[in-house]
Amino acid sequence: MISRHISIFFYGLFMDADVLRTKGFEPANPRPAEVAGMALRIGKRATLVPDMSSSVHGIVMDLTHNDIDRLYADESVASYRAEAVLARLSDSTSIAALCFNLPIPPERGVTNDEYREKLREVGRKVGLPTGYVDSV
Repeated sequence: MISRHISIFFYGLFMDADVLRTKGFEPANPRPAEVAGMALRIGKRATLVPDMSSSVHGIVMDLTHNDIDRLYADESVASYRAEAVLARLSDSTSIAALCFNLPIPPERGVTNDEYREKLREVGRKVGLPTGYVDSV
């Protein structure tokens, strides 16, 4: 039986499909997307927080349920929880996707400059808008 694929909106380092492949995952159909009504917040890692005046750019990819479970079983991201988002693709269509966020985001002002720079590198690699990458 072939496992069904689920669309996931990635906004952190997992936007890089090559990184996922090196971890043994098989992401399918990566495509740029934007989620309105959310803002990026960086602490130890990244998370999204509700903010009706903001939007976040990232990559939507398809993973199987098993891959999603394995990916978020890793200790570094195990506290992230799935939330539904509406992702607008570059062709202006919108799709429902899962997005994994921290239930309790880091406080404002708490940051990780090393992670922030890695995120900028990934954002440039996957082709996110330059202005957005520079603002990270």
